[in-house]
Amino acid sequence: MRVPQPIEWTSGGVIMIDQRRLPGELIRETYTDYRQVADAIRDMVIRGAPAIGVAAAMGVAIGVQRSQAESVAELRAEMPHICATIAATRPTAVDLFWAVERMKRRFEEVAASGDLASVRAEIIAEAQLIHREKHATDEAIGRFGAECMPQDGLVMTQCNAGALATAGIGTALGVIRVAIEQGRKLRV
Repeated sequence: MRVPQPIEWTSGGVIMIDQRRLPGELIRETYTDYRQVADAIRDMVIRGAPAIGVAAAMGVAIGVQRSQAESVAELRAEMPHICATIAATRPTAVDLFWAVERMKRRFEEVAASGDLASVRAEIIAEAQLIHREKHATDEAIGRFGAECMPQDGLVMTQCNAGALATAGIGTALGVIRVAIEQGRKLRV
């Protein structure tokens, strides 16, 4: 079973599936500005704590990438505004704040180089790393949880984002997806 990725980084921008339109429509939108990403988080285009964290990291990254700053000092002055804009979107989203803080820390680590192009590249790489880490964690949850699933039975789950609850797998339904992939017979 291939589950569409709710969010991905591309050279053209951050692509998100509009989860408000599921399950009736599969609509992908491309966001090219951190303020657009912030709006998408606020408007619940993307849902599920890990996916929101990934979106926050990618929002900061696109803000850094598309900034008009001509020096690391100028970008350092802009960075608090980018981060605050993302952080203001969902006041209870723990993964969002964790991701924003991680991006701030990484910025400070790489800003010491003084090379603007390197800083931009490293911040994008950090957002991509966060995405890979969240995806790997979600897959592991699915694998371990699948072992607890009955060989044959009925499983009921409730999740507002379904299989797209996280950065790609979904902690609620990911377990079921992995169990199905492993050949278990489940009625969902």
